[in-house]
Amino acid sequence: MRIVLHIVAIAVLSYAWLNHFQNKANVAATRALADTISNKDLRSDLLPEYLKQSKDSAEQEAIKELITYLKQRETDVSETVDAANALADDKDNSSTFTGILYTFLTAGYVGILFVAYILPLIAHRATHTIYDSGEILEKDNMSEARSKLAQGDYEGAMLAFREAAAADPENRIPWVEIIKIQRESLHDPASAVATIREILENLTWAENDAAYFLFRLAELYDGDMGDREAAVEIMNQVLEQFPETRHSANARHKLHEWGLV
Repeated sequence: MRIVLHIVAIAVLSYAWLNHFQNKANVAATRALADTISNKDLRSDLLPEYLKQSKDSAEQEAIKELITYLKQRETDVSETVDAANALADDKDNSSTFTGILYTFLTAGYVGILFVAYILPLIAHRATHTIYDSGEILEKDNMSEARSKLAQGDYEGAMLAFREAAAADPENRIPWVEIIKIQRESLHDPASAVATIREILENLTWAENDAAYFLFRLAELYDGDMGDREAAVEIMNQVLEQFPETRHSANARHKLHEWGLV
């Protein structure tokens, strides 16, 4: 789907710029027509006949536009030249405005491409560890995961974060990122709850890390799923598991906020 969107965006911008350059060429043709009118002493009533004689397609288009612009007014040579220059000025001003607009749109699109694709690739390569031999690269799963995340590949990012977690079991950051994707990007709090329960049941964590995940679990139950009862159970679990610590104090404060202490 993203490829289709990019193709459409590139096609639209390409058409816009092609039209802009054609307008610029038409402005030049109109100014050249003004010089021709002056040199050949062409009044407005002579323009239809000169149109038949012209062999230049750009000049022909400029003559047609000038005839339309004059609205059947009869003008002498000087007035016809002035009208041609005025028409060229009008088109040039309009073309300049659209050119500025297209420049901003193109720059914005290029910026999006850079942030979404180029920057993650640069970061991915920059964070690889290069050994002295210059032949072996250490794969950085966290960098790969963040690259996929920046591209909107949430499933690929979560898989890469799981690989990073397997490589560094004591590091909670990969799991924090997975839970964040599930909660904020996929809007799937149930999966985030399942992930936290999975890692609390199957992995061993230091006190601070275990407490962190329990508090995130309570937040999900209470804030995302509207299950205050389950959140209260989690806070009571913190009180039992970490007595006389700042974690139990924070749990007691949360229960107080809920009017349960």
